[in-house]
Amino acid sequence: MPESRDPEGKYVYCVIQCDQAPQLASLGIGERGDPVYTVHNAELAAVVSDSPIVRYEARRRNLMAHTRVLEEVMRDFTVLPVRFGTIAPDAEVIAQKLLARRHDELVSLLREMDGRVELGLKAFWHDDALFQEIVDETPPIRALRDSLIGRSAEETHFERMRLGEMVETAMERKREKDAELILSRLRPLAHRVEILKTITERMVVNAALLVDKSVEPAMDEAVQGLDADLGHRLMFKYVGSVPPYNFVNIVVHW
Repeated sequence: MPESRDPEGKYVYCVIQCDQAPQLASLGIGERGDPVYTVHNAELAAVVSDSPIVRYEARRRNLMAHTRVLEEVMRDFTVLPVRFGTIAPDAEVIAQKLLARRHDELVSLLREMDGRVELGLKAFWHDDALFQEIVDETPPIRALRDSLIGRSAEETHFERMRLGEMVETAMERKREKDAELILSRLRPLAHRVEILKTITERMVVNAALLVDKSVEPAMDEAVQGLDADLGHRLMFKYVGSVPPYNFVNIVVHW
């Protein structure tokens, strides 16, 4: 029997506005590393590569291949990222169901994203400073903690549970206060701010910032100022410039 193969399709990375097919050096997702090219309709184009119609797992290699294409394209074009793993059956479907049918929506998004980039900022408390700050700032917590010194865990089980609850509540208040302090200094420079979920106990802020390219140096300076003022108690991770993943995510149902 002949070897069965997955049907062939077109993996879609992003949508751009261009009249002529650009020359792209990146190789596409998957083990084959197919060339990347564009499918056009009117002034819009989808950046694609040939691909079997399979489910790509969100592994580092696949994510990096997807990202690498977008980062190359965004050097010369405004990009609208398409959701990772999107595969169309053929070029005609892309031209008609994405580029033609959603033309006005895509042009509007391209206009909003034109000349803008996404920056990412995460802030974390230093481990050694957080609990001591809470104890110093909250007399009831300090008193309860001191009352447990020298007593067995069995004897103080419920008191320790209560202490944990009090610390958690105080930590959440501190997170809200610190997050607002940080964001109040960045919001005036951003076109839009997307607050993302904090994913660790120590994380204070997880934010995506959509900024004009001309404002990026000022945003860099503002983050440096935050680090200078708050670095003794917070660690900052600042990333940019990247495609506007958190402000545009084109989802297509073929």
